[in-house]
Amino acid sequence: MGLFKSLQRLNLSSNKPLHSKVKNTKIVCESSLNTKFIEAKYQIEPKHISLLIAACITIPMSIVGCNQETKNTQNQLSPINTLSQSKTVPNTPQKQELRVVYSKLGSLAVMRKQGTLEKSLAAKNFTVKWLEFAAGPQALEALNAGSLDIAATAESPPIFAQAADTPLVYIATTRFNGRGVSFLVPKNSPIKSVADFKGKKVSFQKASIAHYVLLKALQKEGLKLSDVKSLFLPPPDANVAFSQGGIDVWVIWEPYITRNVQKNLGRVLIDGQGLQDIGSFYTTSRKFAKEHPDILKVFLEEFIKAEDWSQKNIDKLAELETGDVGIDVPTLKTIHSKAVYGLLPITDEVVKKQQQIADLWYAQGLLPKKVNVKDGVLSPEEYAAFTPDSIKSNK
Repeated sequence: MGLFKSLQRLNLSSNKPLHSKVKNTKIVCESSLNTKFIEAKYQIEPKHISLLIAACITIPMSIVGCNQETKNTQNQLSPINTLSQSKTVPNTPQKQELRVVYSKLGSLAVMRKQGTLEKSLAAKNFTVKWLEFAAGPQALEALNAGSLDIAATAESPPIFAQAADTPLVYIATTRFNGRGVSFLVPKNSPIKSVADFKGKKVSFQKASIAHYVLLKALQKEGLKLSDVKSLFLPPPDANVAFSQGGIDVWVIWEPYITRNVQKNLGRVLIDGQGLQDIGSFYTTSRKFAKEHPDILKVFLEEFIKAEDWSQKNIDKLAELETGDVGIDVPTLKTIHSKAVYGLLPITDEVVKKQQQIADLWYAQGLLPKKVNVKDGVLSPEEYAAFTPDSIKSNK
């Protein structure tokens, strides 16, 4: 079934298209956003949640033209031409491309900046293309469309992707970090606790970790998602709206947290500690996992090296990132002080926790159908083929 028809069947629709350019791995966003327009367009959302399909992600296509060669008659052929034509032309394998999600922070940024993945894959006749997306749901939509091979997201986007029949599989997970997401409120906001969210405009990326921790925080106060005015905005648009005073609460991650605190636009009310107990995930398509386990292994090995370098070189890491994110080195070092490191294997316990999250989304009426997380899990033999020993030993 086509993706569009599948989305109609699952009642998944994006409230606001995000125009992206994959060619230069840069997200093209409006420099300003009319707050009144946002308020008019993003009212209390319907019961069913979307996967936030990034329908406007554009994949550039190169059109290759060939010059027609002039045919020579037999009489025009020189001995040299005749000799060259008689030689057998060797079959040269065509280079393949590994498309990886682009990140401006952390180990993925280190890999991209240092070119280590490209160097390691050159021997396997693979090149690397880094593609940037606003958030996890958009990246997984690209994975579903066959235009991305490796995605990095929090726990919830893969669940919603599975609900939309995306043929993804879980590669590895990370140690969870409750400080990786926070609830921002305007600097002079009267909001003192989550209980004050009732009736307020709360912005978050649909089907993301921000959505999940908001749901958990509201539950702790005996509130429901319907008790707040949900503004389903991707981070770049929410950033503009927050700066213009159009949002009461913004549930978001780094570097947006530090940027807004630095600019005295907002303050952190609470973070995600105590609201989650599972880390992020690296995923790929089932087809890619089956066809290229050797490439996945190289990716994971290089990621481990990048993590090790990052932990040992915090100053250099911050210097490497500063140009991309527009944040000074001391502030980046503060951001990295909150980081946790280490990839973990996909175990039965990980699958169990992920299933509990999927069941929670379904119980809330936010998934159109039940999701079996195991549908995105490979066999032990398949994991063994690409999982480095250093990950296998982590628990």
